[in-house]
Amino acid sequence: MILLRHGQSEFNLHFTATRRDPGIKDPKLTPLGHGQAEAAAEAIAGSHEVRRIIASPYTRALQTAAPLARRLGLPVLVNPVVRERYAFTCDVGSPCTALRAEWPDLTLDHVEEVWWPEIEEPADGVLARAARFRGEMAALEDWAHTVVVSHWGFILSMTGRSVGNGEWLPCDPREPALREVVWKHH
Repeated sequence: MILLRHGQSEFNLHFTATRRDPGIKDPKLTPLGHGQAEAAAEAIAGSHEVRRIIASPYTRALQTAAPLARRLGLPVLVNPVVRERYAFTCDVGSPCTALRAEWPDLTLDHVEEVWWPEIEEPADGVLARAARFRGEMAALEDWAHTVVVSHWGFILSMTGRSVGNGEWLPCDPREPALREVVWKHH
């Protein structure tokens, strides 16, 4: 499967410049982020046989998944398990009712109204989510044809690698889950 990090968000833009949390909840993509999403969609659609798109419920991930879904005529399957580690203001999501209003074509019946944690998520919590997701994906026959639009911390927990906005990398869910990662942003 392919793990795709969302494009640059309003949070990423400000945090990268200041290294301080700018206090933006569930940020949207910047114009650069939209360009990164389009470029990723073009590259992935042109080089991989994608049959399934899974995305985190954060707006930045849904906006990143949208161009690939349009290009391939596939639905976006929303899965809160692939959300970001809750550690900054940007990790406060939009309630499910707001997501339904913004994204009427998505199936969100399985998503709770408040689907993100109330307090900072410990590192072992993210690793446990990643391990659970890894097991779920490995059980699917066609896992190799899946793109997962996710976040820096979740992708780090899946692979041990730090990826930039709009970047992706392959991941074999049959490989052993990571037991620890170094939480240092590049």
